[in-house]
Amino acid sequence: MLGFLSGSLVGFARLLVGLQELALFSARVFRSCFRGPFYLRDMYEQAYVAGVGSLHLALISSFFAGQALGLQFARQLSETGTVTLLGSLMSIAVVRALGPDLIGLVVAARLASGYTAEIGAMKSANQIDALVAFGTDPVKKLVVPRVVALFFMLPLLVILGDAVAMVGGAIMAKYVAHISLNLYWSQVSRSMVFGTILIGLVKPAVFALLISLIGCWKGFTSSGGTRGVGRSTTESVTIVSVMLLITDFMLTRVLFALLHW
Repeated sequence: MLGFLSGSLVGFARLLVGLQELALFSARVFRSCFRGPFYLRDMYEQAYVAGVGSLHLALISSFFAGQALGLQFARQLSETGTVTLLGSLMSIAVVRALGPDLIGLVVAARLASGYTAEIGAMKSANQIDALVAFGTDPVKKLVVPRVVALFFMLPLLVILGDAVAMVGGAIMAKYVAHISLNLYWSQVSRSMVFGTILIGLVKPAVFALLISLIGCWKGFTSSGGTRGVGRSTTESVTIVSVMLLITDFMLTRVLFALLHW
């Protein structure tokens, strides 16, 4: 019993230390975002990697997830005779929840691990120390371009993914629910109110900050050579995935409270 309690206390202490380190790292990154020099070429390259490199994953995942969601809704609504509401439910579910969460997790699995592995490998090879020796701020050179690029690219990916998911839902509306596409799309457009769009854009912007900051932070704090880099990469994806789900709930509560204030 004492061993369990001591282990729990040690784990909780490590969690607090980790949160403190992440907060200090994030504050340093945000300060660097507004001070020169600005590595615009690095930002462009990272935007291409984050946006174009993740586009096929986001679209494929969204298309089949939209079909699955549309199929479930069509089956359930047909039992109550309200199948004409399929478009409204699809737009609310996809834009508010499915799109940001699904694409956020897909991008996190790809980029958080990539950021941690790249920066961790550079640290293991003493390349970060070399940047410092040449007078270059490694946070501004390596972290800021990734944070800024993903902050703008993830909402764009979510918008495209939402549109593709709606197309998947339209297929289910046509061939499973047997309702006209004009009715489906009119219900979709009618449900696109300000609150729904706001929630659908705020979430991916916040998720982008979490993915990039945690991924880069784990890379900078990795130790133990290549084995340590692999361990940090695994921890990075795990932490980001859990944080996205927790943040999704918190943002939903806060945004709902603000919209109904």
